[in-house]
Amino acid sequence: MKMFVEPNDIYLHTGFVDFRKSINGLLVIIECELELSPFDDAMFIFCNKKQDKLKIVYWDKTGFAMWCKVLQKNRFKWPKLSDMSHLRLSEQQLTWLLGGYDVIGHSTLHYTSMGL
Repeated sequence: MKMFVEPNDIYLHTGFVDFRKSINGLLVIIECELELSPFDDAMFIFCNKKQDKLKIVYWDKTGFAMWCKVLQKNRFKWPKLSDMSHLRLSEQQLTWLLGGYDVIGHSTLHYTSMGL
């Protein structure tokens, strides 16, 4: 049995979430803050302030499902993007996140001259 559906999109909520929220509370964030439909073929990833817990919510065509991961040691490498409410991830970036790696990596630099 597969744990996840194969999503077309994976969205990471960049802010931290009060983990007392259950599925319904997270659905409100998806609709109101992210301005996305929770019924889309997508996964939505949330993290707590201590960065040691993740919740992933998705619609599986019959109801909402939620997957939770709690780290016993260490923290998730959560992106610090204050100007964005969410970030779109690839499946590889999701794997990196769950494995403890930084999903953003280095920022792209754009130069017009060598400055010599």
